Amino acid sequence: MVAGRPREFDYDKALDQAIRVFWQKGYEGASLPDLTDAMGINRPSLYSAFGNKEELFRKALERYSKNSADWARALLAAPKIRDAVENFLMGSAEAFACKENPRGCLSVQGALVGGEDSASVCLEAKNRRQVVMGVLQERFDRAIADGEFPDATDTAELARFYSTIVQGMSVQSIGAASCSELKAIAQRALLALPAK
Repeated sequence: MVAGRPREFDYDKALDQAIRVFWQKGYEGASLPDLTDAMGINRPSLYSAFGNKEELFRKALERYSKNSADWARALLAAPKIRDAVENFLMGSAEAFACKENPRGCLSVQGALVGGEDSASVCLEAKNRRQVVMGVLQERFDRAIADGEFPDATDTAELARFYSTIVQGMSVQSIGAASCSELKAIAQRALLALPAK
C-alpha cells in the first residue's frame, strides 16, 4: 500500500486563518479565493483537509466556539458571582474592541442571516451561540448553590439575558463602538444581577 503525501501546511494555522476570514467577511461573503489565499493552500488541499466551504465553516465555528466557551469559563471562575459576571462582560468589551482580532464575534456576524443555501450554517451558528449561554447558566446555578442568588432565580432566563447583552455589544463593536462605550453597557448590565 502506498502512503499518501504528507500535508505540506499546518492544519491548525490554516484553520485559524479561515476563522479570521469568516469572522471578517461572514460565511456568504468569504469566497474560496479569500479562504485559500489566507490559509496559504490551494483548493485541492482545502477540499482534502477540510471538505467544502460549509464543512470548513463548521470546523472553524467549532474551534471558535470551544475557545470562546473555555475563555468564558475562565472569566466566570471568580468566587463571587458579581466579580465573575463583571469579568465576563468587561472581558467581552475588551475582546470585541481589540485591534488584534476582527471586531465582534464570529458566531454572531459569521452567519446571523443568509439565503436558503446557507440556512444550515445559520442554524449551526445559532447552536454555537447557545454554548456560551450554557456556560453562563452553569455559573448562575452555582451562584444559587452558593447562596448568592435567590433559590427561585430563573438561571436559563438570566443566561439568555446576559448572552443577549454580549451579542448586542458584539454588534455595537462592529459599528465602531469604543471599548469604553462597551464597558459602559457592561456596567449597566451588572445592575440586573439578582440580589439575595
